[in-house]
Amino acid sequence: MTDRATELREQGRDVISLSVGEPDFATPAHVIEAAKAALDAGDTKYTPVTGTARLKRAAALHFGRDLGIETDPKNVIVSAGGKQSIFEAIAATVSEGDEVIIPAPWWVSYPQMVRFCGGTVVPLETRASEGFRFDPAALEALITPRTKWVMLNSPGNPTGAVFPAEMLRGVAEVLRRHPQVLVLSDDIYSPLIYTGAPHATLAALCLDLADRICTVSGVSKSHAMTGFRIGVATGPAWLIEAMGRLQSNSSGNPASISQAAAVAAFEGPQDFLVGWRERFRARRDHVVAAVGAIPGLSCPVPEGAFYVFVDAAPLMARFSDDSALALHLLEHGVAVVAASAFGGKDGFRISFAADEAVLEEAMRRIAAALA
Repeated sequence: MTDRATELREQGRDVISLSVGEPDFATPAHVIEAAKAALDAGDTKYTPVTGTARLKRAAALHFGRDLGIETDPKNVIVSAGGKQSIFEAIAATVSEGDEVIIPAPWWVSYPQMVRFCGGTVVPLETRASEGFRFDPAALEALITPRTKWVMLNSPGNPTGAVFPAEMLRGVAEVLRRHPQVLVLSDDIYSPLIYTGAPHATLAALCLDLADRICTVSGVSKSHAMTGFRIGVATGPAWLIEAMGRLQSNSSGNPASISQAAAVAAFEGPQDFLVGWRERFRARRDHVVAAVGAIPGLSCPVPEGAFYVFVDAAPLMARFSDDSALALHLLEHGVAVVAASAFGGKDGFRISFAADEAVLEEAMRRIAAALA
């Protein structure tokens, strides 16, 4: 999809990209200034492999203040993006034949990481009609002696689903009966919830399970810092140490300048997020209404993140699959991602992390393409 979009642009075509999970807002000024100050101070050398002491303290502040997880900075690892933290947790623990339960639709990289390490992906199907949530009993039915991990992502990519506290407590009851199962909690979108309810995460709700949970966060989505490549994770000491050994022998430390900027992101003002959330909420409402006005398309209202997961099943008789549908929309000037990329089917994902005028034009093009 990306290659084809590039080809069309090189041909002079106007293509709107709603395929990238990247806030269009400018990185906050105080973060940019911190990066400049680090450059001016000559902070351009190696840092400790798993992150500077100052950033680990700032990350611990973030975990406590924003996620309700009290953690020691020594149990924090800083990686080159949340993706690296997730990969390291999987690679440090999953062997051939181990099973990892992943709610579907899922973020595209989760199953690929598991398969790379020789593990078996066990899908936990969710439905739009149920808000893309799952019954804890359905989770328990999939657990076997080979189950190594359950992966949770709330708010979720690609669905925008939010897992409420009562659901997570039900998941905890299941996990207590299966002590071999670890939990990867990807909370990168936690600042972007539109329900008014506080973010809920398993490690904060169920302290007795904290030694089995790896929680991943970062600054990419919350502070529009995708290019800085900084993710943070916290969890049991044995796991963080193992992840650090992998990092030492693969990438080494994250970029020093990016780490200085991330300190400013975590320690600096957070009030700008209120305005960002309101703009994202308005964009969400506009896209959901526009989808609902197109015959054959429907979608639930996402409760978090900045994605709308569109069901196009009534239109699929016109297309061989949802990849063909996505390519059809691309030919009409809008890049989206087929649902099948996320373990779904018969639809596509829209990112509404784009300017309001751009979204309005994109939805007009989608309507015209499917008319």
